[in-house]
Amino acid sequence: HIKAGIYRKVDKTRLANYGNLDPVIMKGLVDLDPGNEHVVPYMWGTTSIGYNAAKVNERLGADAPKDTWALMFDPKVASRLADCGISLIDDPTEVFSAALVYLGKDPNSTAKADLDAATALLESVRPYIRYFHSSQYINDLANGDLCVAHGYSGDILQARDRAVEANNGVEVVLTIPREGAVAFVDVMAMPADAPHPENAHRLIDFLMGPEVIAKISDFVGYANAIPASLSLMDEAVRNNKGIFPPQEVLERLIAPAELDPAAQRSRTRAWTRVKAGR
Repeated sequence: HIKAGIYRKVDKTRLANYGNLDPVIMKGLVDLDPGNEHVVPYMWGTTSIGYNAAKVNERLGADAPKDTWALMFDPKVASRLADCGISLIDDPTEVFSAALVYLGKDPNSTAKADLDAATALLESVRPYIRYFHSSQYINDLANGDLCVAHGYSGDILQARDRAVEANNGVEVVLTIPREGAVAFVDVMAMPADAPHPENAHRLIDFLMGPEVIAKISDFVGYANAIPASLSLMDEAVRNNKGIFPPQEVLERLIAPAELDPAAQRSRTRAWTRVKAGR
């Protein structure tokens, strides 16, 4: 989108809070946005695993490892969880990246052999996947209608909180797989033809205020790009390792690369085949 000229350049002189941004996150965005000229980071998180503790323990045993993509990518494990439900995000980039990580391959690989290996892996567990959806798992985890979900970290934590609020006895756990996981950054940007860029800059600057963004992180369960907001967050959010992973976990996180159109088409075709079960 940036290369296509869809976004207006950010006027950093209009953003009093621009200096609050985490330089590590800014550096990570340079490949997609050279010079950090078009987008401003908002929230970040991981694409991880959420699971129903009681149901998974009942089927696999309390001592079975849960911090692994094997919950959904190992047919021997997935088959034992199929009756209580496994879901995957409906996004070929997310799912193929996770599958490649599980296989010990580069999650951004465009090699045909790697795509074929990941496709074969997904096809081997396809009979045990209840559905593919990018948000339905939130309610289903919270209600106890799903055993394991591939999902966005903040959404999984929202499911956990909903279950607690409902007092329904469901314990939802977020885990970042030991093999590694995709890290994502949600960003703010202005369309090139935005009719009110002044107001857009005011909104972006407002959202970069430490007090403001701290409250948003508390509510949505995602980390933000303003380090000065950390001390202003609820202690439960600040100390949650699913939101703010420790260094050894951070080192296992992968930034998705922008695949060339041919590679994207190949993944999309393979994904369509996997979902169709043929």
